[in-house]
Amino acid sequence: MAPPQGQFSDQSDGADDEGGADGDTAPHAFRSAVDALRSARLRPELEVEPTRPPQRLAPHAYAVEAAVVEGEDDLADGRLVLLHDPSGHEAWQGTFRLVTLVRAELEPEMAADPLLPEVCWTWLTGALDARGLSYGEAGGTVTRAGSHYFGALSERRPATQIEIRASWTPREGRGGVPDMAAHLVAWGDLLCQLAGLPPSGTADAAVVTLPQRRGPQAP
Repeated sequence: MAPPQGQFSDQSDGADDEGGADGDTAPHAFRSAVDALRSARLRPELEVEPTRPPQRLAPHAYAVEAAVVEGEDDLADGRLVLLHDPSGHEAWQGTFRLVTLVRAELEPEMAADPLLPEVCWTWLTGALDARGLSYGEAGGTVTRAGSHYFGALSERRPATQIEIRASWTPREGRGGVPDMAAHLVAWGDLLCQLAGLPPSGTADAAVVTLPQRRGPQAP
């Protein structure tokens, strides 16, 4: 993962890096959207860099991965994929689509909350709404998985991981390009919220955060 600069590493400066931008062969709208992603300024706790996007989901794709880092600990991590089909897609109701997977380990008291899946989904939509973003066709799943350790690992505390898989259509603005920098910032807000970090500013004022994460567990 890149140094924790709250922005993309130098690797993302090329037109055809691992993030999947297609250089001069891609439509102008897609290249502009990718440029906006690369220029986004994120919280300093976020380490983010391009990664290879999935294939065959759309004619054009770009992807990033990120982690919320505190000291040597990754508190939450995720992946965000930008898809673009210039011809439009009926299910998307647009020409762009954002797809994400984010996950974090939870404190036991939070993991036991029966309303946790519903709350986690509102964290995603709330992060978008707090940034004033227009979007549609949002859908996804929230999965809570528990792990119990036995034998040589029995000294470890039980752990629960929350995982959000979601996609939404960012509404297009000037030139047919969504405000991708703002969508990435909102996604970063979601990751930081899953990690239990306090809000960074006024855009997060109405967002309920998780308690601070506990320290590393015994191996």
